Amino acid sequence: MASASPAVELPQFKGRPGWEFTDISGLNLAAYEPALATEEVAGIEPLFRLEAGELPEGVIVTSIDRADPDLVRRLIPEGDDVFVSLNDAGPRAGSFVYVPRGVTLEHPIPLTTVQASDGTIVNQRTLIVLEEGAQAEVWEQYLSGSDHLDGVFNVVTELVVGDGARLRYVCGQALSERSWIFGAQRAEVGRDASLDWVALGFGSASGRVRMETRLGGEGADARVTGAYATHARQHIDFDTTQEHAAPNTTSDLAFRGVLQGRSSAVWKGNIIVDPGAQKTDAFQESRNLLISKRAHADAIPGLEIQANDVRCTHAAAVAQVDPEQLFYLRSHGLEDEVAKRLVIEGFLAALVERFKQGTVREVLADALERRLALILGG
Repeated sequence: MASASPAVELPQFKGRPGWEFTDISGLNLAAYEPALATEEVAGIEPLFRLEAGELPEGVIVTSIDRADPDLVRRLIPEGDDVFVSLNDAGPRAGSFVYVPRGVTLEHPIPLTTVQASDGTIVNQRTLIVLEEGAQAEVWEQYLSGSDHLDGVFNVVTELVVGDGARLRYVCGQALSERSWIFGAQRAEVGRDASLDWVALGFGSASGRVRMETRLGGEGADARVTGAYATHARQHIDFDTTQEHAAPNTTSDLAFRGVLQGRSSAVWKGNIIVDPGAQKTDAFQESRNLLISKRAHADAIPGLEIQANDVRCTHAAAVAQVDPEQLFYLRSHGLEDEVAKRLVIEGFLAALVERFKQGTVREVLADALERRLALILGG
């Protein structure tokens, strides 16, 4: 049997930068036994269902323990934070995806991790490497074995998008609402490469996820889309970074959240423009819709600009459902709940419309619709 989680010093609420909004004083890591996860989804409602297609020669999709250890540590250094260190130290679940130079995948690669046992901590590590000119889609989801599972899900994700490569990475979690989630996710985007990153945060009781995108090569482009929908006493915390480390790079980030009950959310975003990264074009926005009076959200954009020929903009908003919109819909004969549902769906439609007609748009719309049905009670 694996030994229990070691005693570690956790970051203190409001005592360390980045932890100003998420209180983890109630987390006792020693109470959780390290455990591996499974891919079995029988009886579990997944976020999305995709069939794996045939892989071209040279493409590797395997468990993380078969990956080159040097690659696994390539982007996020050991000791970056206590949860990354914990991920490095314990038994790990996870996947390694490698797409060779110039190879284009016709079908998405689906990855699923299921935390099966109560009272466990799963250290999940995912490494995705696309060599120069490669193109691929990877869809990853994190699930719990039951709706009442009490666990810790600790994920580290590394995305390497080589020069001229194209990666779409869809990552969603629908963990038990008694679980904790902690994440350190980072992407490195090469010259003339592009990354389309989608994040769905529906489950867990509390936790914090960092999403860092570094545009390291000239002409690199990244688009990051995030959605969350919470209820009861859930707490969601996203900390995003768009780092422009080379000239003529672009990034576009948009997060939207719907909050019900006494749930809370925080999005803290930062655009960093390094010295010499001229002609940077960066945008970030976070918009939150509160559908109960006790729900709370914080949206905090930030800029760190060290170049003088750039265009960087941001927007943030937290609001209740617009009473004028409700009045308009009710005046046309709609009942209160129907009118409210239409306003919420319209709010989230802006995210769905970031994508062209196709699989991503359909799956995202379906996942949001099912989550809304749950938090709105029907």
